[in-house]
Amino acid sequence: MRLSGIVVLLLIVLGNLGFWAAINRPQTGLPWSGTIKSVSFSPSRADDDPTLVRKLPYLDETHLATRDEMDEDLALLAGKVEQVRTYSTLEGLDQVPELAAHHGLKALPGAWLDERLARNEVELNNIIRIARDNPNVERVIIGNENLTLHRLTVDQMVRYLRRVRAALPERVKISTAEAWSIWLDYPELAREVDFITIHTLPFWERVDISGALEFTKRMVREVKNAYPDKPLFIGEVGWPSAGRSYGDSEPSLVNQALFLRHFLNWAHQEKLDYNIVEAFDQPWKVNLDNNASEKHWGIWTVDRQPKFNWIGPVIEFEEWPFQAAAATFIAFLPVAWFLFKWRNLRLPGKIFFGVLVQFAATLVIWTMSTPVLKDVAPGTGLMLGLLLPAQLLLLFVVLIAGIEVTELTWASRFKRRFTALPPAECKRFPKVSLHLPCYNEPPEMVKLTIDSLMALDYPNFEILVLDNNTKDPNVWGPVRDYCETLGDKVKFFHLAPWPGAKAGALNFALTVTDPEAEIIGVVDSDYIVAPNWLKGLVPYFENPKVGHVQAPQDHREWENDLFKEMINWEYAGFFDIGMVYRNEANAIIQHGTMTLIRKEALEKAGRWGEWCIVEDAELGLRFLKDGYESVYVQDRIGHGLVPDSFMAYKKQRFRWAYGAVQILKAHWRSLMPFTKSGLTAGQKYHFVSGWLPWFADAFYLLFTIASLIWSLGMVLAPRYFPTPLAVFTLPTVGVFVAKIVHHFFLYTTRVKCTLRQRSLAAIAGMGLTYSIARAMWQGMFTKSTPFMRTPKMANKAAFTQGFLMASEESALMLAQWIAAIVVLLPKNNFYDPDVRLWSLVLVVQAMPFLAALITSLISVMPSKASTDAPPAPTADSAKAQPAA
Repeated sequence: MRLSGIVVLLLIVLGNLGFWAAINRPQTGLPWSGTIKSVSFSPSRADDDPTLVRKLPYLDETHLATRDEMDEDLALLAGKVEQVRTYSTLEGLDQVPELAAHHGLKALPGAWLDERLARNEVELNNIIRIARDNPNVERVIIGNENLTLHRLTVDQMVRYLRRVRAALPERVKISTAEAWSIWLDYPELAREVDFITIHTLPFWERVDISGALEFTKRMVREVKNAYPDKPLFIGEVGWPSAGRSYGDSEPSLVNQALFLRHFLNWAHQEKLDYNIVEAFDQPWKVNLDNNASEKHWGIWTVDRQPKFNWIGPVIEFEEWPFQAAAATFIAFLPVAWFLFKWRNLRLPGKIFFGVLVQFAATLVIWTMSTPVLKDVAPGTGLMLGLLLPAQLLLLFVVLIAGIEVTELTWASRFKRRFTALPPAECKRFPKVSLHLPCYNEPPEMVKLTIDSLMALDYPNFEILVLDNNTKDPNVWGPVRDYCETLGDKVKFFHLAPWPGAKAGALNFALTVTDPEAEIIGVVDSDYIVAPNWLKGLVPYFENPKVGHVQAPQDHREWENDLFKEMINWEYAGFFDIGMVYRNEANAIIQHGTMTLIRKEALEKAGRWGEWCIVEDAELGLRFLKDGYESVYVQDRIGHGLVPDSFMAYKKQRFRWAYGAVQILKAHWRSLMPFTKSGLTAGQKYHFVSGWLPWFADAFYLLFTIASLIWSLGMVLAPRYFPTPLAVFTLPTVGVFVAKIVHHFFLYTTRVKCTLRQRSLAAIAGMGLTYSIARAMWQGMFTKSTPFMRTPKMANKAAFTQGFLMASEESALMLAQWIAAIVVLLPKNNFYDPDVRLWSLVLVVQAMPFLAALITSLISVMPSKASTDAPPAPTADSAKAQPAA
């Protein structure tokens, strides 16, 4: 590795460590060293669950805290707090005042009231007994947020308060706990209590932590101004240390520590009476509404360990160096390896790729650790398990695209760059047998192709026209008749019935090929080839290692048709970017549209694979396994026709994608690392990575369907289908943006077209997402599919066909958009940033389906193209066009 590589590697490591240190820098705030006046007390341990006991009372001994555990907790709190508040007299909590007294603590018991009137009577009787029997009980709270949550009416609460007041000794004061705003709305309730108990929880008011204390002060001030003669007790105040956000309220350890420290200093200064919620984390509370934040309000963990220091700086995650080390380790080895291998890579490329890999590694660690730090609800954990593999796949796709950008942009030189050779360099003229397969093609189009082949500037070739299973003699007959006028150089064969589709016809051609032929040329029936095709490419076969020679697939007659212009430039991207990139590793995809093949290599490989729907690409892989090299000439030497409709375009790409799965299923052992298959590591990489984005499309479709189901669950059963965290949704948006940037960057640097044409190509390519996804899933679970011809020179479809050809994509698009709106409709969802982000993700996910509809509608627009077919090229008029 050169010095520049070592420097880049060192800078990336230091930058990553610096990033983790920056986001975990210690936070400082006012210290607190006093005693806390009161805390909410629930003695449940990690395995306890009062909600389960309420359903199955016989589990009380195993799922409720014991008397000894309560005593241990109160001993821990002694000296740190002055009072403990409980909310019920059932489930053993009636013992708390007595135990608290043993440790010098006051008790503030509460009676839990709700719609269960018989249970309320038990609570009231217990609270009266407890208050009478325990001198350390000076106040009681009857009911908790009953008006706030609409469990009881104000008249019911007044009657309960009056009953308890009448039964209590005069020394015991009485109140009920409500949200601060309830007291302002119900002055009749205030008349029934000795002191006003308000809950001031800015977290549930969706207040950002920066304004939380000021919001609390305002709540306290408004209630005190409304009732200046009543003592005020802040019955609940606090902040969760983990869980999911609620509006602008972000749960975190730092936020909890700094809020409480600032609140306690202010409360001490103002001589306020308050109760911190709560002493210990309560995991069972997640069962109340599946909100993970509910279980993280404790000052101590559920294991009775303090969460933070009351003096000095606070760090969100003390173990962050392990995160930084893991991210560094994941990225270090691949970055070091690539920098060592890429000796011809310029410095900007080293920096770009190194930063990209480190970013991906950091993102993985962040995604995996965030649910642990936030201790998310079970539903969110399930979502992580489903989405993490998909996100890893998307990251691999981004990294593969990053490698492509790096090599094509910053490589100091291309090792394998080929052009069509000048005619003078063709010293030997081996026999070339040109095979022209066709199936149900327009006769005039096939004649043009034959004419262009007849015009080749090459002295030693034959043309075999192979009509494969065309039933209508009015279609194949004129082609036969035309061939008969061209002499012995052209032979016509009508094969019907004949198995194996195009591959079957090509295998038949080998049986009638001139034995002297050394080279086989395959040309699609819509191509017009340049006269110098053979003279420019045949000399490459003088190298006995060359198995096939490929030129770019290019097109004609698209200039006056917007749809054809779109897909022409979409095709161009692969041949000017992907094929150039793959050629550097001798790993191009063979395209049977216009290719030259060494006959000996074809026979050795076992001829064309009739089982594969993309027989040309599959044969090219077998050539490479046999040790042959490929040559990719970047000059445009022939031009075919693009599909006439969006449906034909989709079917063509479906066939390519399905065929890719067939190839991978048949050759996967050869593509595995460390297997001896004749393929180099670079060839294996390109054949796998080149098709990985199509697998990403397959999972994209799966994620789209899953997101619709999840969105429905968010509306109908929000307790079990929580809003996805930003850590899961942001990468989805990020990958979409990365794909767009990748497209426009490489098109700008590698494909000579305008910004408008780049944009049209992006829309066309994106519109194929659904078709590719279907093909990949179908390919994974089936063995074969009928060969699909791509129609050419067809009539324009009716405008309504534009919608029908993209009907499935349109349905998915509408479903995504409807879901994006519906998830915002439930109460308060619109103000939740996580819900808004999820809604945005649903809109973004619909973009490929919208692109399909746009492309389909454009395909049925009237074109300005002339119906007159161009003349076949001659040696003087048709010349090879240099590649971009």
